[in-house]
Amino acid sequence: MKLLLRSCLAVVLLSCFTFSASAQSTKYKCMLQMSNYVGEGAYVVVSIINPKGEYEKTLYVMGDDKKWYNTLKEWYKVYSKRPNISAKTGASVTGGDRSVTTMEIEDNKLNKGYKLRFETAVEDQKYHVDDVEIPLTTEALAEKAEGKGYIRYVRFSKIQ
Repeated sequence: MKLLLRSCLAVVLLSCFTFSASAQSTKYKCMLQMSNYVGEGAYVVVSIINPKGEYEKTLYVMGDDKKWYNTLKEWYKVYSKRPNISAKTGASVTGGDRSVTTMEIEDNKLNKGYKLRFETAVEDQKYHVDDVEIPLTTEALAEKAEGKGYIRYVRFSKIQ
């Protein structure tokens, strides 16, 4: 009986340790520099994309007026099915501006085929589904990532 009790206790403790280790995350400072476009403020959504190419989690939404969320077309398909996102939100970002935010990324997503996608939309202008896509690797997070649309570049730095 004591052996069974010890075995059960060991399994419970090991499970608790494994769960807490898998739930760890790291905070990153994200600096986003916009290109010098002319027009309204850009709505930017930052999402984690899983290895299958599917949206897994929304990390940040820049633009706090929900009536414009549908302009972020691919993300909105997922958001409209579960509108209670747990992501942080902030103001939209205009041409030439810079935004610095903090994002928390789960450690178990690093180096496993996941990506960070920065999706952008500006009123009455072109929509960019993958303005910036960054492989979620330690190497890629340490480098500057160039944008293809309204974003000039994105740079991450780990918060110690």
